Amino acid sequence: MQVINFREKLDQFAELWSPRIVARMNDNDFKLVRIKGEFEWHSHSDTDEVFVVLEGQLLLELRDGSVTVGRGEMIVVPAGVEHRPVANEECQLLLIEKEGTSNTGDQPGASEGKIGIPA
Repeated sequence: MQVINFREKLDQFAELWSPRIVARMNDNDFKLVRIKGEFEWHSHSDTDEVFVVLEGQLLLELRDGSVTVGRGEMIVVPAGVEHRPVANEECQLLLIEKEGTSNTGDQPGASEGKIGIPA
């Protein structure tokens, strides 16, 4: 067991849209990511996805509207729901996803975003 400091881990990288696995629990990955701008529309057919906003503001676009998620808030996107994360300014997130989940869900050629951070 070890304590994981989100701030220290986020300070180790500056790349956007490149999630870093910082922990695993059962079959779930805990990933830190910096985002800015628009990601692509995607869904995950076999798993829910959790977005926890650590800093900034996330606009989660859905096909039937959008949801704003602020610092200290989280949202669970159910399996199969198409969504697109957007951030006008840099936003720092903790993502919780089933192990092996691709950033771009079920889309062909998806980027895995599986770069670990040393403890």
